[in-house]
Amino acid sequence: MKKSLGANTFAMPSPVWVVGSYGEGGEPNIMTAAWGGICCSAPPCVAVSLQKPRATYQNILNHQAFTISIPSSIHLVETDYVGIASGKNSDKFSVAKLTVVKSDLVDAPYVQEFPLILECKLLQAIELGMHTQFIGEIVDVKAEEHVLDEKGVPTLEKVNPFIFSAPERMYYRIGHALEKSHSVGLKLRKIPEK
Repeated sequence: MKKSLGANTFAMPSPVWVVGSYGEGGEPNIMTAAWGGICCSAPPCVAVSLQKPRATYQNILNHQAFTISIPSSIHLVETDYVGIASGKNSDKFSVAKLTVVKSDLVDAPYVQEFPLILECKLLQAIELGMHTQFIGEIVDVKAEEHVLDEKGVPTLEKVNPFIFSAPERMYYRIGHALEKSHSVGLKLRKIPEK
């Protein structure tokens, strides 16, 4: 029997992303965000939801761009730190000993040490309540060569990202591959009788 827990943010899991933006004076800033995901295939888009008090909120509106740097689990400490500290009064890149890279395509920085980067131009900002959802069109994906497979696409195992569980306020490492999508379920298709 299931127990009602009321209206809450208990969808599992959430990604752990680092959102890059430039401040009013051009200073690079990053923050950790978990309320995000892919929201469109064509054009390829991501959505990330932020609260108004965050420095990144106004930075994205001012520059009409942001990046998503996807950290591997070896950067857990740095990633958690940039989600705790405020970009309004600290240089998170310096404290976390992360390298700023200026995107050539959008007006936002990204983290050199993180293996997978999404460079996004802002398409929409949708007021939802406590959060505003920023929808960004992905104009380019950058990946370290060592995380690519033989077809040239990033693999989860090689990127080694980690996830967030909101109910527990815990990070988790992603487990092992199970089965190929869009194929394992074919076992349940009825075979027409001849």
